Amino acid sequence: MTQITRVKICGITRIEDALSAIEQGADAIGFVFYPVSPRNVTLEQAKTIVANIPPFVTTVGLFVNAVPSEIKKTFEYVGLDLIQFHGDETPQQCDQTGLPYIKAIRVKSDTNLVQYEADFKDAKALLLDTYTEGLVGGTGQVFDWSLIPSTLQKPIILAGGLRADNVQQAIEKVHPYAVDVSGGVEVSKGIKDAAKIAAFMRGVNYAVI
Repeated sequence: MTQITRVKICGITRIEDALSAIEQGADAIGFVFYPVSPRNVTLEQAKTIVANIPPFVTTVGLFVNAVPSEIKKTFEYVGLDLIQFHGDETPQQCDQTGLPYIKAIRVKSDTNLVQYEADFKDAKALLLDTYTEGLVGGTGQVFDWSLIPSTLQKPIILAGGLRADNVQQAIEKVHPYAVDVSGGVEVSKGIKDAAKIAAFMRGVNYAVI
């Protein structure tokens, strides 16, 4: 049976980009609620976009070391489906919101992903991104996929420097549950390109698992 690799397009700031991504086959849309990010959106922006998204598409809110009460407020006001913790949050801090979540891990050579999986046992999935000193994500850099143990039981969302020209290779090597892209389908930070999204989706669909 052929495995379906799901796709999340992150860093959405415009309705037209969200609808374009969904039209091309994206399963999830990500919003960045991190003020220092060039892809940061306001609550009103996100709420308006979510109101225009058709059913069966997951809406994800990305937070970095945010206050649990603010996360819950945003979740409810915008109408999100899932939280993405992308900072240095502990399992206790993630669980404190009482909301369904995925945990981002920035991978480097000494990262113990087996331990992370055990620690974040309540996470719906682990999102694996590239470690870059001083940055929490959006680096556009690929990490060494061989650092991912094949024994992990949780769903893996592969991120970090994915583009149309490498996503097929990434899927065939890692066999992730999903892939996550932001910068790889942009014309500028926060502004997506429909042609790049289409090319990325072709790369996903060509992958043989």
